[in-house]
Amino acid sequence: MRQKPGVGSLWMVVVTAVVVLVFGGAHVAGEAAKPPGIEGTYKLVRRDLPDGKKLGPPDVLGLITYTKEHRNFNVYWKDAKGKSFSMAYVATYKLSEKEYSEKSVYYMVNDEIAGKGVSYDLSGPNGKSPVSVKGSRIEFQLPLYGEPKLVFEGDKFTASRPGAFVDHWEKVN
Repeated sequence: MRQKPGVGSLWMVVVTAVVVLVFGGAHVAGEAAKPPGIEGTYKLVRRDLPDGKKLGPPDVLGLITYTKEHRNFNVYWKDAKGKSFSMAYVATYKLSEKEYSEKSVYYMVNDEIAGKGVSYDLSGPNGKSPVSVKGSRIEFQLPLYGEPKLVFEGDKFTASRPGAFVDHWEKVN
């Protein structure tokens, strides 16, 4: 029995369409999986301290924006004595399922708490760290300037430094 011309091709189109519908096209014909994403603007809503104290505005304030290639970060807090710490930071970054890399463009710290005053770094250091992705959870250590570990889950993330704080951030757009 002879097959009609085009039936084999039609069958291949149907099978491909089913695979795309079932698997979202992420693994069809060698297509790469979509890298994890953290783009958006987030505001700092709360800081948890090791002693159980919880701080919010105006004692701790912050805003961070991740675009496709840049990170812009600003944070401020004051200690129990009323002395302030603030940081402004601009960097380029890349995020994959395996690695986070960052190159500093501009870094400024005003550390009244430690009595250091204002300092700048325009030397452009870069660093990288491993990434862990489990479902919608993305976790990595920021590689420069002793910054905290980040854990993104949906429209929120935490930034934590053991023994110092856990900051809670929420996406605003």
